[in-house]
Amino acid sequence: MDSAGKLKKELNILGVFSIASGAMISSGLFVLPAVVYLVAGPSIILSYMLAAILVVPALFSKAELATAMPKSGGDYFFIYRSLGPLFGTFAGFAAWFSLSLKSAFALLGIGVFLQPLIAVYSPGTVKLIAVGFAVFFTILNILSVRESGKLMILFVMGLLGILSAYIVVGLNHVDVQGFVPFKPHGWMPVFVATGMVFISFGGLTKIASIAEEIKNPRRTIVAGMFSAFFVVSIIYVLTIFVTIGILNRSELQETLNPISLAASKFTGNAGFAVLSIAAILAFVTTANAGLLAASRNPLAMAKDNLLPSMFSRINIRFRTPVVSVLITSLFMIAVITFLDLNSLVKVASTMKLILFSLVNVSAILMRESNITSYKPSFRAPLYPYIQIAGTILYLVLIVEMGTLPLLITVMFFVISLLWYFLYSKSRIMKDSALIHIVERVTSKEIRSSTLSNELKDILIERDEIVEDRFDRLIQDATIIDLEEETDSDGLFSVLSEVFGEKFNQPPGKILNLLRSREEESTTAIHDGLALPHIIVDGESEFDITLIRSRKGIDFGEGMPPVHVVFALAGTSNERNFHLKALMAIAQVVQNKDFVNSWMKAGSIEELRNLILLAERVRKGQI
Repeated sequence: MDSAGKLKKELNILGVFSIASGAMISSGLFVLPAVVYLVAGPSIILSYMLAAILVVPALFSKAELATAMPKSGGDYFFIYRSLGPLFGTFAGFAAWFSLSLKSAFALLGIGVFLQPLIAVYSPGTVKLIAVGFAVFFTILNILSVRESGKLMILFVMGLLGILSAYIVVGLNHVDVQGFVPFKPHGWMPVFVATGMVFISFGGLTKIASIAEEIKNPRRTIVAGMFSAFFVVSIIYVLTIFVTIGILNRSELQETLNPISLAASKFTGNAGFAVLSIAAILAFVTTANAGLLAASRNPLAMAKDNLLPSMFSRINIRFRTPVVSVLITSLFMIAVITFLDLNSLVKVASTMKLILFSLVNVSAILMRESNITSYKPSFRAPLYPYIQIAGTILYLVLIVEMGTLPLLITVMFFVISLLWYFLYSKSRIMKDSALIHIVERVTSKEIRSSTLSNELKDILIERDEIVEDRFDRLIQDATIIDLEEETDSDGLFSVLSEVFGEKFNQPPGKILNLLRSREEESTTAIHDGLALPHIIVDGESEFDITLIRSRKGIDFGEGMPPVHVVFALAGTSNERNFHLKALMAIAQVVQNKDFVNSWMKAGSIEELRNLILLAERVRKGQI
């Protein structure tokens, strides 16, 4: 085992789509419609549509955060990096607990739907089957995420194929009289039912927990999540439409497998069996996706020293978090065997809604922190209104879940609080986006660059940036933040001291070189940028110094104030690289909002990261 190992990137768009889709389709489609039908009648179709709309704020926020920080842990990682370790501790435990319980419930669902298909069936068979599948998925997730993803693709494609056939054939048998009256109890039950079915869409965002194992995450995450959202939302609505249109009111009120029953109406026992198999596939995919996602929370927490280091170990051979997978699986088997899952699942749903709310807050905090290395490839539209509206709506749904789940969730938070103060607090050193927001109104002397540098390293890995000579020079470059107004001669005086020391030459000589170069033609370029560059004595030496002037440097009449300075100095045999460095700088400053971001950067390290992470062409070692 190797605690320093890295997870293997094996999931493509189809894998992401399958995991996100598989995590959504389970009891929310095959069992829940019959339950909520008692509440709202045929109008539950509207409830599913509204629930799909309600998940959009969390979907947007998670897509943005996951593309900016494609790391294991999902909700936990986002909440820790935005709100700090205390809320991160709660988020990590809550996400793990919620996902594990939902997966355990899905495993029991496999046994329930197998019951009508098996001739000899004892009361303990359901739990035995659930435990058997838990062991199977544990082995699969230990051996390879890729193989687990392949199985998910196979099952999800089969599931979607069966449901599509059910919809196409079933539409010919729909009786519109089954929708009359459409809202038998008015509008309020529609909203109540919306709260009940909302969690059916919660699995969609599980993919964020395994973002570190996704190929090309900046594009794959968004494409996979959004395609799963649209496809499954359509499947939900059309499947329920067909089911309500085929079964009469009494049949819907008396069954817990309405889709299988509806299929039997127009295809007989064969249809019942096929849709039961589809339900089993749905529970299988949900359980596997849940185990896969849940096991990444202990892994991420251990990396941040919130849990013992053994949870962060990656198996050298399989490149999977074996300990984390095993612990998660053992917990699922324990709750399947000994506990009443029905009541616990409601608690898990409450925690999920709280996590959705915190993720929306996280998206706002990360944006407002002005951290230059926060660079999501997808930015949530309608920011921040959609996050605020989503948070308010999720809090309303939490209240609707009832007092007991809320009390248990509060107790869970207290336990997390105790764990944080007794174990975690003394072991952590990371900062958060919330701290960066506070820093904006405080002295620069207390500012930290920990989160900014961590995000920089994440983006280098995400975008597979190969460091070149220009990057290494920027890593070591002197960066100066000029506080006072000055002119070009004042700038050259500062640079002469820096270059004089670096090249071991008299500052006066460097100053004369800078002045002579400026007299030939101004080095101040448009948009507040200056590129002073000189040739110095010596052999095979080159250096770059960066300067920011908030108040502007005066380069003479008719020239706009300069706020960005890239100063280059090198020996004559470095002329070739000198030109390449100028080309690299030209690409950097052409990035969208570069000057604006340069002026907003809160520290020297953020200025450095802004350049290191800028999009430009890198051609090996230039």
